[in-house]
Amino acid sequence: MKTMKTLVAGLCLIAASQMANAQDTKIGVLNALQALFNSDAARVVQEELEQEFGADEARAQELSTQLQELSAKFQQDEAVMTDEEKRRMNSNAQDLQVQLQLIQERVQKSLQEKNQQFLQSMQGALATAVSDVVAEGGYDLILNVDSAPYFAPVLDITAKVTAKLNENNAAAN
Repeated sequence: MKTMKTLVAGLCLIAASQMANAQDTKIGVLNALQALFNSDAARVVQEELEQEFGADEARAQELSTQLQELSAKFQQDEAVMTDEEKRRMNSNAQDLQVQLQLIQERVQKSLQEKNQQFLQSMQGALATAVSDVVAEGGYDLILNVDSAPYFAPVLDITAKVTAKLNENNAAAN
């Protein structure tokens, strides 16, 4: 009987020490995409994209304005327009819509490609930044934000990783 009490007491001590160790575990939660896209490197890429697609954006805006004006004119003059004028105006509207859609598709495809290139080029830098933050902060576990249905905001290390990305990037340049 005394041996059983000793065994139970020993098991309780082991469980208590493991719980104490688990309480000392430092956990962080990271939104890697947010960390990357909030970085200075992402801002540079964004500025490049704005310059590259500025003309397309201006043309898309111009086409949208023309479509709105054409629609307003059609609604205003529809009662006095001939069937031929209605067909011509509808054809013009369709042409403008096709041009606008082509521009939007081209820009969207290019943006997706540029974002993918950016993500691939920054994978190593992100891994280094996360490793640096883990080492500096003494973290035992880093969770992806998508795998944590709830977490206290104090556990979020995304801003720290972004700052480390910026710091490492500045040091490299």
